[in-house]
Amino acid sequence: MAELSTPPPVIDTSPLIFLTTANYLHLLQTLYPKVLVPQMVATEIEQYGEADPTFQAVQAVDWLIETEISSISKAVQDCNLDPGESAVLTWAKQHPGTEAILDDLAGRRCAKRLGIPVRGTLGLVLAAKQRGHLPAARPVIADLKQAGMYLSDRVIDQALALVGE
Repeated sequence: MAELSTPPPVIDTSPLIFLTTANYLHLLQTLYPKVLVPQMVATEIEQYGEADPTFQAVQAVDWLIETEISSISKAVQDCNLDPGESAVLTWAKQHPGTEAILDDLAGRRCAKRLGIPVRGTLGLVLAAKQRGHLPAARPVIADLKQAGMYLSDRVIDQALALVGE
């Protein structure tokens, strides 16, 4: 199993939802042996109810590890993000070298300002393709779009060019 970062990355709600809805949650585990889920993100997912596929998937695997964040750092509070993104970035800031997995543009900009390595759902697909875990990225991206992830055609074309598609 190829590991992209040490310590384990910390993930936000939307990548979990997109990957689960499109049936690609397993891609996370092909890239990382463990992924941290802040309590605030777990709470957001629990609000969808026990019948929700993301709720069920998170409960079913032992490599998604719920973690507690005692308080949101001032630097992250200044970014005015939602609670899940704030928790992800606070954890990553408190644990240098931790990659934040999130899709929200404001969250990604905040991560960049704070020097936190960040990767989105699309970046996970590209990494899986580059490491030989996927034969092609294009159909996975199409499935993620069908699952509700918004990506412009320009972004998709640029991403696919990076992996030779």
